[in-house]
Amino acid sequence: MSFLPEPPRAHDRIDRLGVLLVNLGTPEAPTPSAVRRYLAEFLSDPRVVEIPPVVWKPILYGAILTTRPAQSARKYAAIWTKDGSPLAVHSVRQRSLLMGMLGQRMKREGLPADFAPVELGMRYGEPSIASALDRLRAGGSTKILVLPLYPQYSASTTATVFDAVSQHLAKVRRAPALRFVDAFHDDAGYVKALAQNVNDYWMKHGRPDRLVMSFHGVPRRTLELGDPYHCHCQKTGRLLAQELGLASDQWSLAFQSRFGKAEWLKPYTAEVLASLGAAKVRRVDVVCPGFVSDCLETLEEIGMEVRDTFVKAGGGEFHAIPCLNEHPRWIAALSDLAWRNLAGWLAPPPEPKEREMALARAKAMGAKG
Repeated sequence: MSFLPEPPRAHDRIDRLGVLLVNLGTPEAPTPSAVRRYLAEFLSDPRVVEIPPVVWKPILYGAILTTRPAQSARKYAAIWTKDGSPLAVHSVRQRSLLMGMLGQRMKREGLPADFAPVELGMRYGEPSIASALDRLRAGGSTKILVLPLYPQYSASTTATVFDAVSQHLAKVRRAPALRFVDAFHDDAGYVKALAQNVNDYWMKHGRPDRLVMSFHGVPRRTLELGDPYHCHCQKTGRLLAQELGLASDQWSLAFQSRFGKAEWLKPYTAEVLASLGAAKVRRVDVVCPGFVSDCLETLEEIGMEVRDTFVKAGGGEFHAIPCLNEHPRWIAALSDLAWRNLAGWLAPPPEPKEREMALARAKAMGAKG
């Protein structure tokens, strides 16, 4: 087996840490061709669609990828911004803000501000996880924390990140030490950031009669096979309701984005909102705790489609609460999460004299070889 070329290395270079943030990904443009490329990669992942390839591939390439890209492209066009895909825009900003906050903490510990650079990788599309890992390795990161931006663990999201990281590092000679954050659904900082984000919205717009917490759905079968995603969502919902001081009749939990004909986790968000609309509820707010960045599923599916469902059923006001995005409390929570998981790796770099001695030893060993 041949390995990928290693990045150039100076023997007097100080090894650094690194943080790899990972989000799902997005098409490069709101066009059928770009969406088709994105969906082809996404829906070809065996963890996303657990159907034998011999059965699934003809369906994917014969039906889905011939019709769905045009439909999805119109939806992406409805939420696209002048800076591009909302998910990509927010993810890039989160990466920049996290790197700045970690840099400040490094300096307080007597470390260089760039001791733990942060890179962003997308599971599907660009920038790829492989390219992000290579940038960290080229910059001297020999210990890397992988932090998927999925609060609740699912095999179809979090585990696919592990797959992609492992598959790329299997091709390199000098693999870095790795740590993975598998979930942070009950992390106190994350929950308090969610609550602060909701309260900030309510301070400006008033409170609803009912808060609906909508999480991305997964097939019901995954719960029966042992995936903890459903339990993680339920716990996040309970903790958020508790932090907001909501009684049991003031909030609901539901699952959105159903795909295909199989049964998915219930209740379905659209059906919950239709029921609330039929009951003539005066105002409903929807928040999506499982998404840390606004994206197609929050802006178009919730903000447009589900809104229409609620209003047409007879409901009153509908408010889609923005995701965490760049909320200061969320960035602080993300920094805390990264910092805790970097613990044990944080050690001051060698003093100048130690570096000189190490360089001299390295040169001497080179001369002997």
